[in-house]
Amino acid sequence: MRSLRAIAKFLRVIAWVLRGYWMVRTTFPKFNDEQQARAVEVWARGMLAIIGIEVRVKGHPAPGPVLMAANHISWLDILVMHAACHCRFVAKSEIRSWPLVGVLTTGGGSLYIERGSRNDAMRVVHQMADALCQGQVLAVFPEGVTGDGITVLPFHANLLQAAISAESPIQPIALQFFDAQTQAVSLAPCYRDDDTLVSSLWRTLCAPPLLAQVRYGDTQRADGRNRREWALDLQATVVQLCK
Repeated sequence: MRSLRAIAKFLRVIAWVLRGYWMVRTTFPKFNDEQQARAVEVWARGMLAIIGIEVRVKGHPAPGPVLMAANHISWLDILVMHAACHCRFVAKSEIRSWPLVGVLTTGGGSLYIERGSRNDAMRVVHQMADALCQGQVLAVFPEGVTGDGITVLPFHANLLQAAISAESPIQPIALQFFDAQTQAVSLAPCYRDDDTLVSSLWRTLCAPPLLAQVRYGDTQRADGRNRREWALDLQATVVQLCK
């Protein structure tokens, strides 16, 4: 029965992805920025509901300009954060070429970066700083890779330079997934090692109902810290938010 339910949910996921693709292609050009942001939030909440994930928000998202810095567990993190509050993500460039998904992430306002390229990192930092100066809300995963949902990996500092350059605050965010019934930490959504998007999605669809928690911390300013010092402090803050 669990497999049959997962298959039914999978078919609904595909239908919802196609609906989002059609929306981005047809109606987004007619929307202003605010309307696009609200549409992304509604679509993300709908997708999570189909998968069987409830979102619980603690704290309050800061208004722009702000750079949000969250721990990274799964491909679901972007959906969860969009469902809580729309923001523009900095994502790896490979996603842009993924069928359907690339159109959706681009429609959600993502900025793309060539991982491992110092020159491209500098380009993206300048682009991020410009967006922050315009009052936008951006989001990054400073760990650079997905973790296990229990341990927060060290934060890379490069992209945090954008907030320093724009004199913008950073808001630390803790993401966690729980079994909705037992409240125990769930590893089902984790996306690590040899996982593929399909295998991770299937494992999540087969899992019992899940609870995704987004916990917003207090905003911070650099206050004389360089980006490496700030990265260490932000990582420590996210660790505390996860407790």
